[in-house]
Amino acid sequence: MRRVTGKSGDSLIEMSPSGSDDMNGYNNHESSGTGSLQQGPPEIDKQQHSKDSVFFRDGRRRVDFVLSYVDDKDGERKQESEDGKTSFVKIHAPWEVLATYADVLKIKVPFKVNDIPDNKDTPMNWLSTPFRLPDHIMHPEPDYFTAPFNKSKSDFFLIDNQETFFPPSTRNRIVYYILSRCSYLKDECPDKDKKGIKRLLNNGTYTAAFPLHDSRYWTRSRDPNCESERYNLYKHWARFFCFFKEQPLDLVRKYYGEKIGIYFAWLGFYTEMLFFAAVVGTICFIYGFLTYDDNQWSKEICSEAIGGNIVMCPLCDKKCGYWKLITTCNSSWQSHLFDNVATVFFAIFMGIWVTLFLEFWKRRQARLEYEWDLVDFEEEQQQLQLRPEYETKCSKRKLNRITQEVEWILDRTTSDLMGKCLLCWLTVVLWISLIIACIIGVIAYRLAVYAAFASIMKDSPTAHLQVVGPLITPQLATSVTASCINFVIIMILNLMYEKVAIWITDMEIPKTHLEYENKLTVKMFLFQFVNYYSSCFYVAFFKGKFVGYPGNYIYMFGEWSKLRNEECDPGGCLIELTTQLVIVMTGKQVWGNIQEALVPWLRNWWGSRKARSHPESLYSRWEQDYDLQVFGQLGLFQEYLEMVIQFGFITLFVASFPLAPLLALFNNIIEVRVDSWKLTTQFRRPVAAKAHSIGAWQEILNGMAILSVVTNAFIVAFTSDMIPRLVYMYAYQPDGEMNMKGYINNSLSVFNISEFPEANSPEDGENPFWFNSSITTCRYRDYRYPPGHQKQYTHTMQFWHILAAKLAFIIIMEHVVFLVKFFVAWMIPDVPSDVRARIKRERYLVQEYLHDYEVERLKNQLSQNANDCTCAPMIYPSLPKHEVLSECL
Repeated sequence: MRRVTGKSGDSLIEMSPSGSDDMNGYNNHESSGTGSLQQGPPEIDKQQHSKDSVFFRDGRRRVDFVLSYVDDKDGERKQESEDGKTSFVKIHAPWEVLATYADVLKIKVPFKVNDIPDNKDTPMNWLSTPFRLPDHIMHPEPDYFTAPFNKSKSDFFLIDNQETFFPPSTRNRIVYYILSRCSYLKDECPDKDKKGIKRLLNNGTYTAAFPLHDSRYWTRSRDPNCESERYNLYKHWARFFCFFKEQPLDLVRKYYGEKIGIYFAWLGFYTEMLFFAAVVGTICFIYGFLTYDDNQWSKEICSEAIGGNIVMCPLCDKKCGYWKLITTCNSSWQSHLFDNVATVFFAIFMGIWVTLFLEFWKRRQARLEYEWDLVDFEEEQQQLQLRPEYETKCSKRKLNRITQEVEWILDRTTSDLMGKCLLCWLTVVLWISLIIACIIGVIAYRLAVYAAFASIMKDSPTAHLQVVGPLITPQLATSVTASCINFVIIMILNLMYEKVAIWITDMEIPKTHLEYENKLTVKMFLFQFVNYYSSCFYVAFFKGKFVGYPGNYIYMFGEWSKLRNEECDPGGCLIELTTQLVIVMTGKQVWGNIQEALVPWLRNWWGSRKARSHPESLYSRWEQDYDLQVFGQLGLFQEYLEMVIQFGFITLFVASFPLAPLLALFNNIIEVRVDSWKLTTQFRRPVAAKAHSIGAWQEILNGMAILSVVTNAFIVAFTSDMIPRLVYMYAYQPDGEMNMKGYINNSLSVFNISEFPEANSPEDGENPFWFNSSITTCRYRDYRYPPGHQKQYTHTMQFWHILAAKLAFIIIMEHVVFLVKFFVAWMIPDVPSDVRARIKRERYLVQEYLHDYEVERLKNQLSQNANDCTCAPMIYPSLPKHEVLSECL
């Protein structure tokens, strides 16, 4: 197989295949087929050249990129390949190439040292000393004013050394840009233009294309010319025991590029903001714990005189017997930990916290845009260039009005487009329906299994268990097992619909990589949203809301199914929502961290098992990196998606579980180190890419922030018992006192047992031992008139008062929170004032210095031409000298 590395017109980079250890890609340039390439010194001591170096044997030219391919037809075994078949092509970009494409890509480079005073000194700065990193790690380079590079004005910029002027991340970005645009067909081929290393990777011509790490992560490179920034990142950033240290974001950006740097900046900022939400949530939880003695309704439930004498109606047909209210004593106390006055405060606080988080992140992002030279950044051409999958489908050409170049386009008719779009979105609907069907299956499991648990546990067989025995109830057992099953289904569906989302997006054939990523983001988030949150929405807003009343129950699939809709126990449904949230959220975070850390490590361990038998002196830098995992184009996409789903858990349902931000904080502290560890140790070095923001995720977070206000208002109003208690205390307390005495009796309606239909009555043997014929009525959770009343079993006026109070609370809370949110957003500018001033000064200095530079260059040209001027001075006796010279010029 012949690999054409480029046309003669594109031979601006040096490519050398490594065929043997003696040559090592140095004296073998002429066989690379890339045109004229530089030769190094004639005599080099090859024994002293480190195999762990990223330089050629001359010690001067850096290996900026590596291509690998497998050629089974070669008879010779490659001495530098562990399998004897893999060959490596090492690429170096000379200064002329870097300068040319830095001009094309408008890469900003320094032209003057920043002269604006840095006022970062803050009071009590010594308190942050334990969290700081050394200055040489936190600030790897001085602060400069920068301007887009111009090759014709290279002496305008601060160029001390051409070999080190462009950092390695910029060098590999430029090389990748060239490889992505380089044609691999010969000039005489009549076929349409074929370009890009991505196409060659997709069709198997090359097996890998990657830039090199500058050292092994656990030790510095033996070559003193190598920066060993990977080692510094591992030592000060990627180790777990650095969890309390700040992140070296400037070094991350310098090594991996701005796109990865902005992700870790966002993740670190999100974790910092979680600290404040976690503190307030913990205080609210402690408040609920400390107000145990004020919980009057739980005291009544646990009282033998009240809860012990209230007989409750069966919670399911046939298999469920009558039960006493006192059996929910423990769940009532547990519910009070989360369902108290602090719940309302915390729900309002989180609505404001979300706004503060998003607004302060905009300011932080604006500062990073300036510090990382991303102001006025436009998407790079390599992000906007055609995808290979799109290019292969093209069959027509047209003139691009912007670039004035002929480009290939898809020949798709309107019917084809409509058909594919319809098929794609029909598939989306079908898969969402599958997810909903799985949730309905879990609900059916809850309904069916609850009856079994209620029958088995009617005589409290778990009471003999230590500690947890008295806490286990049919409701708790059903909720926990259903939540665990739901979590397993979520994980299985994750594997399936990720492939489906990619398949649907591929069918749409997006034109550019940016368009592809945006389309995939929408579909993946839609799937994830339904998959993770649907069970929580069911428990929060549907369970216990449509159950009917004794003698007239509502069934899930009609009466033929015999699956009666679930009821909330007198302790409320909030504790069940808390259980669901804890299991799904915690399980996802634990499983995600284990998977992220363990899977890449096992793959690398298995893939490099042959290399472990090789001497270290023969294990080259490019072979070490070749054995690592690939950090794909969607690597950051999965990380963002994971954090956005977590963001939904701590905002959409936080009113039910104030400790959710605390769990998220602990997870994110680990997540930062796990992500940095795997990126530094387990993956090849990604190609550096620029990004000035977190992209489409910003709009998703804004949407979830608005939705969270609505969901938390509904949780407090309809899932929590806060509003019914307040209505009772202020309007229906019989003694006119501001307390909750008598609330339990007031909140339970009465039903005549003799009116139970045969289908709803418990079977023989299902009733507890204490039940006898003297008990003629049972109680149920609702506000209905008692039997014998002219409006028996219809809603009382108190029900409508409570409903009106709930709706009023939702409207008031939403308007208050939204008003505060918009006011806070208006008060906080998106760009800090000092950053705005720095941007203006930099633009001013660019214009001023360029003007002075042009004037100085013109003077030099005039002075050089002054000696050649033949004009007679007496012709212009009254003109200044520079005007005479100008006229002569």
